[in-house]
Amino acid sequence: MSYQPITFRERQPATRTRQPQTTTTGFTLVEILLAFLILGIVVTTILASFNAVFSTTETLENSAKYYDMAKNCLNRMTLDLEALYTTQPPLFKPPDFDDPPDPYRFVGSNTDIGGTSIALMRFTSSAHIALEKSLRGGIAEIVYYVRAKNDGKLVLKRADRLYPYPPFEEDGADPVLCENVKSLVFKYFDAEASDSEEWNSDSDEFGYGTPTAIGIQLEIGNEAVSYTFETTVRPVAFRKKLE
Repeated sequence: MSYQPITFRERQPATRTRQPQTTTTGFTLVEILLAFLILGIVVTTILASFNAVFSTTETLENSAKYYDMAKNCLNRMTLDLEALYTTQPPLFKPPDFDDPPDPYRFVGSNTDIGGTSIALMRFTSSAHIALEKSLRGGIAEIVYYVRAKNDGKLVLKRADRLYPYPPFEEDGADPVLCENVKSLVFKYFDAEASDSEEWNSDSDEFGYGTPTAIGIQLEIGNEAVSYTFETTVRPVAFRKKLE
């Protein structure tokens, strides 16, 4: 009996091929929300900067517009008042009780427009403006008055009439000196530098004299901002108080 030798085979362990692992990267919801938050802050900051620039530009443009308008208005009033005309004694005599008003009188008063006290002024001046190609000249009755437009905004107007002076009436054709008026105040000074917000050269209260200087305070603007301009005018001619 023959025996076959017994052989042993060494079993090799099974090998597995391992695939390389791939890691998927991305943004979490929190990171996305944080990015949007930062972007929103940046955009808001940029828009705020643009708005500030545009707002500043608009403010500067409005300031320039109001400054030019006030300058032109005050220059016109200065020319009118510097050329103020008044009669002097002995041509002028204090009026009796039943005498008609002096045609060359100086009158300053106040009126109420929409709850705001607004000044009016009437005087005569050689600074007549000839309109519509009129060559006629002379001493003009000039009246400064303020009226409300249909939208409620106030405008300062200038009436200019040659002698004989009709009773004053507002005229839609009177030129506008200044728009967007918020307040107008006149102060009248006598030779002793005493001031008053009213004047009447036909009145004994003022010695039948005319002011030696007139202060003008003009406020213009809109609902958001206003600008105040002031000047003082000294007429070349004035009538001293009568003793």
